[in-house]
Amino acid sequence: MDHLDTRTLQQLDAAHHLHPFNDNAALAKKGTRILTRGEGAYVWDAEGNKLLDAFAGLWCVNLGYGRKELGEVASKQMTQLAYYNSFFQCTTEPTILLAAKLAELTPGDLNHAFFTNSGSEANDTILRLVRHFWAVQDQPQKNIFIGRHNGYHGTTMAGASLGGMAGMHKQGGLPIPDIHHIDPPFWFADGGDLDPDEYGLLAARRLEAKILELGPDRVAAFIGEPIMGAIGVYIPPRTYWPEIERICRKYDVLLVADEVICGFGRTGEWFAADYFGFMPDVMTLAKGITSGYIPLGAAMFNDRVAGVLADQGGELAHGCTYSGHPVCTAVALENIRILQEEKIIETCKAHTAPYLAQRWAELGEHRLVGEARIAGMVGALELVPDKGRRAFFDDRGKVGQLCRDKALANGLILRATYDAMLLSPPLIVSRDQIDELFEKAWKALNETAAELGL
Repeated sequence: MDHLDTRTLQQLDAAHHLHPFNDNAALAKKGTRILTRGEGAYVWDAEGNKLLDAFAGLWCVNLGYGRKELGEVASKQMTQLAYYNSFFQCTTEPTILLAAKLAELTPGDLNHAFFTNSGSEANDTILRLVRHFWAVQDQPQKNIFIGRHNGYHGTTMAGASLGGMAGMHKQGGLPIPDIHHIDPPFWFADGGDLDPDEYGLLAARRLEAKILELGPDRVAAFIGEPIMGAIGVYIPPRTYWPEIERICRKYDVLLVADEVICGFGRTGEWFAADYFGFMPDVMTLAKGITSGYIPLGAAMFNDRVAGVLADQGGELAHGCTYSGHPVCTAVALENIRILQEEKIIETCKAHTAPYLAQRWAELGEHRLVGEARIAGMVGALELVPDKGRRAFFDDRGKVGQLCRDKALANGLILRATYDAMLLSPPLIVSRDQIDELFEKAWKALNETAAELGL
């Protein structure tokens, strides 16, 4: 393929490409940043700028960029059998092996995988199959899902409905019926005088109040991200998830963990359910399952749910053309092999994540930062006008965007949600690169404060 100059590519992009979560008219005037290659924790754009990607693409490039093994596995599988479907009582060897490997890795008895193309589709899948689970047990009225305000479970009709993003609900007639939401656990904003552990229990008990309001005989499941990523990396107190699990068991409500962001080592454990100490009935996966090298998602079901679906559910009237695509599952297997054999998650937990937490806490000393929160390899800096108060800027989002742009100009990719600077580096990031991250982030904070006149 002939390579075009950057301006021509930007013009073609503006003319023909609708970007997700963007004002496309404004973007067309500005011009997109075009990325051309990546290696390790770095990416380069078409102008030759080298950027430390402290966000791992979109929470997903856990192994870092440029792992040739993944491309080689994909090429071999494409040559041997590029595609076959999972319909018509068929499947392929890598799909079988990945299902077995996920059953081995995921906690408890999450032994049954349904493959999709993305986390959004995995969350669509669990909405349908959990409702079917209750219906075939003569409880069709038990069909309500409870999620959380500002939760994120994708952008499909069901995924966006399960999530609680008000801006998304303004488009497309969302949420769909029988999906309700409770307030999320965000101690910085609404913990008041409670210590975090007390607040974690209070926040979890919002679920019990909502179940009782709606009726336990109506509530099918509760869904939540163990760490709420897109809204700003809300890390719940340690008391939160065990109490959520207790409440779900008490009222026979299925517990769904959306591990799309947290899964495959992001917290320093294979899954955040291990990190927080709770046991889901259903788990959704994507992103780190292939380190973002190729699209793949999965929904994992425990023995109870899968048993009912198999024994009483009849024909499963759900699926995708690419469910269990052999190239995708082969890449996922190789990705997991590398994570295991190179002990990448163990290294994160024992060495790099504690060092990252130390340096992140140092960033928390900056006059602009009200809270520096982190769990493993995911974190946020909450930017505030007054370091002595837990309060936000009046026009939330402008300062975060300014700081994001300053970081980018200094060769560092962070994400901004409102005025929180979000962190999610590749798991292979080194201590030297963490030092580089600190220096560039501190400089961006200083430049942001100077522009604000602080």
